Amino acid sequence: MQIKYNTYTMRLEEMPLDIGYASEVISVTDQKTNKEVTLGGQNGKTQLLLSVPFIDENIKEELRTIDKELPSGGEYEVTASLILSKAPEDDLGLEKVKIYIDDKEEYADFYGAKLSGEPFEGALTKALVLISKDGAIFYDDFVEDLGEKFNQETLARKIHAAQTCYT
Repeated sequence: MQIKYNTYTMRLEEMPLDIGYASEVISVTDQKTNKEVTLGGQNGKTQLLLSVPFIDENIKEELRTIDKELPSGGEYEVTASLILSKAPEDDLGLEKVKIYIDDKEEYADFYGAKLSGEPFEGALTKALVLISKDGAIFYDDFVEDLGEKFNQETLARKIHAAQTCYT
């Protein structure tokens, strides 16, 4: 898959997991506590995994909007994780989305999210992966142009569908 940014064209090193496939359990490092945690797999909750190769003001605003719109509490809670190649330089102002570092590159490799080519060689692409309560990949959005926003309207519908289709 080709990924564009301004005049650059990069590619994903691996193919992303297909919708319906079992999600991979990965180990990442919590940015605040520096402790290893696992994400993905079946844990009885809807999980949202996000990644971006860089953080500018537009991406901060996009992440804050996603953070604000996420369901929380009760049986329809969504656990949301922002997975980065390296720690952000400043506070992103996220309340529900937890920040993790892909220091073992498990997310990059298992979810097919690693970029190859300049200017973001080895970084994670801009992607989101929605995992249903049963651990299956329910929806994904790997943007083809890093300047594009995630499709938040579709994400909201897919989150609702992922939470209600197994109840």
